[in-house]
Amino acid sequence: MTITLKSAADIDGMRVAGRLASEVLDMLTPHVQPGITTEQLDKLAHDHIVKVQGGIPAPLNYQPPGYTPYPKSICTSINHQVCHGIPNDRPLKNGDIVNIDVTVIKDGWHGDTSRMFVVGEGSIAAKRLCAITYEAMWRGIVKVRPGARLGDIGHAIQTFAENQGFSIVREFCGHGIGSRFHEEPQVLHYGRPGTLEELVPGMIFTIEPMINAGRREIKETSDGWTIVTKDRSLSAQWEHTIVVTDTGYEVLTLSAGSPPVPALAAG
Repeated sequence: MTITLKSAADIDGMRVAGRLASEVLDMLTPHVQPGITTEQLDKLAHDHIVKVQGGIPAPLNYQPPGYTPYPKSICTSINHQVCHGIPNDRPLKNGDIVNIDVTVIKDGWHGDTSRMFVVGEGSIAAKRLCAITYEAMWRGIVKVRPGARLGDIGHAIQTFAENQGFSIVREFCGHGIGSRFHEEPQVLHYGRPGTLEELVPGMIFTIEPMINAGRREIKETSDGWTIVTKDRSLSAQWEHTIVVTDTGYEVLTLSAGSPPVPALAAG
């Protein structure tokens, strides 16, 4: 496993890309209302990234080996969709939950982040899933520091989510990121403390747990991209891009409209 460590100048570039990605989500937030389509959200995001930010939407035409090119500029995963949902012309309904995943390329650097949105009046169960998933992500983030290991992050996320009665998707994980969309290391959202790669300053990766209200099993739909829960239970995901610093971590995907940092990460 070859992990690319980033210089101070590299991190500056990643900081800009990360903030821009988060600002796309800020811009979209007031538009996530019953009746709007995810295709409309995609167009808003695309135009903002290209025309306002002077960036490139990384998902558009992204084609990993074995996949068809991804056809849109953001991913929108609704209700039992786990990840990689393709924006379409179906209007969002009151009570839906939707993950919007944005990756902006700016000056060659990738900023990658996602948030959950509750459309209109969500159920107590849906709002709880979104909130627990957000806290689970942060419980992973606060484990990041030099000398810690990737297993510490996964263990913190897994134990918290499972103690709340939820399950962790295991087939998808966080990833290194920089001048390429997906780099080493893989960041599992489950595992044992003290195992896997040691964290060192200059490592940049995403933490992006996918947590299901029901069982953890998933399947791919016929479009070749969208992943859903096998039992059709709700799924939630949040994502930040993190850099390991000399003393701990810095979240690179924060902006003025980011949800509040939870108390467990404050100070």
